[in-house]
Amino acid sequence: MEKLGVAIIGSGSAVPTTSLDNQGLTQLVDTSDEWIATRTGIKERRLAGADESLKTIATMASFKAIAAAGITAADIDLILLATSTPDDLFGTACQIQAELGATKAVAFDLTAACSGFVFGLVTAAQYIRTGVYQNVLLIGGDILSRWVDWQDRGTCILFGDGAGAVILQANESDRLLGFELKTDGTQNHYLNLAYKASTDELIPGVKVNKGNFQPITMNGKEVYRFAVQRVPEVIDKALFHANLSVDQIDWLILHQANQRILDAVAQRLNIPAHKVISNLAEYGNTSAASIPLALDEAVQQGKIKPGDIIATSGFGAGLTWGAAIFQWGR
Repeated sequence: MEKLGVAIIGSGSAVPTTSLDNQGLTQLVDTSDEWIATRTGIKERRLAGADESLKTIATMASFKAIAAAGITAADIDLILLATSTPDDLFGTACQIQAELGATKAVAFDLTAACSGFVFGLVTAAQYIRTGVYQNVLLIGGDILSRWVDWQDRGTCILFGDGAGAVILQANESDRLLGFELKTDGTQNHYLNLAYKASTDELIPGVKVNKGNFQPITMNGKEVYRFAVQRVPEVIDKALFHANLSVDQIDWLILHQANQRILDAVAQRLNIPAHKVISNLAEYGNTSAASIPLALDEAVQQGKIKPGDIIATSGFGAGLTWGAAIFQWGR
């Protein structure tokens, strides 16, 4: 029988070695540990050093996921890297493919900011459900410290670096139970990492733009309002597609943006606090890495067990948001 279902069968994660706590941030901007912790729930974040890159941490997370899934790199058909901070603008997935020795894998980057992992999960599932690929490595990884303005206390307190990975495999029963993805480009201006150009005249009458990217800019109030309103809605829709009720969820893993958002979403959905996975106190907002990082930690701690039903939701720049309901393991 052809296996056209999807199972998520292994996870792995990796973070840089250097950590910066809230006390350390007080040397950079006018803030305090209490102010940051009360408003965000974040206590510290990991920052990539000079010898660390997206490639190095994503590769480490991938090796762990491959081992946990009981397959080899040679078994992987597709590598999807959800990131907004590639080491190379042409893409970093190919570099990871080479590092892993995943010689038969097709590899490409996917950019949907903090929603990237959920968008990637749904994308990977389609390749398996159509019978094209058997084993997909999905990585969520970001090094946001490269693009933070360390003088802007509205954003520098939030972001950290990390990577998480999962293996999706063709399976007789489908463990991706339901999903819903959304985009609203009219709200794009609330959260940006924008290109900033200066104009060069090559020869008279021929001008080109050259430049770099500006640091992250964010309207925190609007992003908070958007998340608290839209995330419960999109989880509800995904549950409807999965034909499940809220009380059948074993774990809620939201993008780790802000503890107040996590609490508000859980409250609106009537999900008790003990079912909500949160690790942002240690890592901050790691964008596309946050969901797989939290998932892997909960698996390692023995919280998440095979058969558990997980509701997950990513939300962020774009503005994009989405939810997926899946059952852990084969």
